[in-house]
Amino acid sequence: MFEVMIWVGAGISVIGLAGIFWCIFRVARARRAKLEDDAMRAVLQSVIPMNMGALFLSITGLMLVVAGVILG
Repeated sequence: MFEVMIWVGAGISVIGLAGIFWCIFRVARARRAKLEDDAMRAVLQSVIPMNMGALFLSITGLMLVVAGVILG
């Protein structure tokens, strides 16, 4: 049972990590485009919720992995 928790946690962490990389690439693309301040601010404000959600998924997945290792 705890092996399943470890694998599910690892999968959730990978999804969160993919979201973090998506945020990095999106901001890097906006910086390369040399947008005006208002346009850059709009891009950053649209990326922040995704970034926070991705961090939440990564942390939740890592907590599942640690709990699975400790309990297993």
